[in-house]
Amino acid sequence: MEDLTVKKQYGTADKLNIRISLHKKYSENKQGFGNWIFSNYQIKDGMSVLELGCGTGEMWLEKGDIIKRCKKLILSDLSEGMLQTAKENLKNHVGIEYRIADIQNIPFSDKEFDVVIANMMLYHVPDLSRGLKEVHRILKDDGTFFCATYGENGMMEHIELLFDDFPISSAYNYNFTMQNGKSILKKFFTEVEKLVYEDALNVTDIDDLIDYIYSLPSFTDVQDFPRQTLYSVFEKNMRDGVLHIPKDYGMFVAGK
Repeated sequence: MEDLTVKKQYGTADKLNIRISLHKKYSENKQGFGNWIFSNYQIKDGMSVLELGCGTGEMWLEKGDIIKRCKKLILSDLSEGMLQTAKENLKNHVGIEYRIADIQNIPFSDKEFDVVIANMMLYHVPDLSRGLKEVHRILKDDGTFFCATYGENGMMEHIELLFDDFPISSAYNYNFTMQNGKSILKKFFTEVEKLVYEDALNVTDIDDLIDYIYSLPSFTDVQDFPRQTLYSVFEKNMRDGVLHIPKDYGMFVAGK
């Protein structure tokens, strides 16, 4: 089973790259979310690793030392376009396998992987319980599941507050967040640890933020406003030429 809306949104890398670029350019925490995520991975020599929803594969750039540790590293995604971009981005790294895969029906054997990764994608899964059962199935008894996500008090919520004078309705996807993720994972995994990433955006070029908003798969009420309206609202809320926007991100580390 595939979510066609998600496949359309993530069919190519263009919109995703706009979102990645905003975080790179304006994030307060210069470590970077991707580097922070990798700093928490426990990938040892000879491990078998699967990433679900790998996207552009950009997070694996400059991670050659970790790639070499893996006995097997498979990067998978629902989108063939994303996989093609990942292959191109990581063409200088050997030993990586690329596969089309749906978390709800993972095409691998029971207890095949030491590490399974699913970052910023579990909230999109139509049948999340089925997907997590599949992750549990393919994970070794001593394996680890790493999954990053956003929270319910972050960028979009803050941006929406700036439009208090406008008729908008919230349409957030809270299917798997920093607030409810642990309780969801505990239904399938014995050990679940929550890790919080401290960060915020300090935006100086409002056009970059507007491009980001227009690239999102949802947030349609705000997207329907003319660009100049968005610009005016954001400009009014800048202080000393900076629009400060808090983030709410982190990850869960789960084991059987």
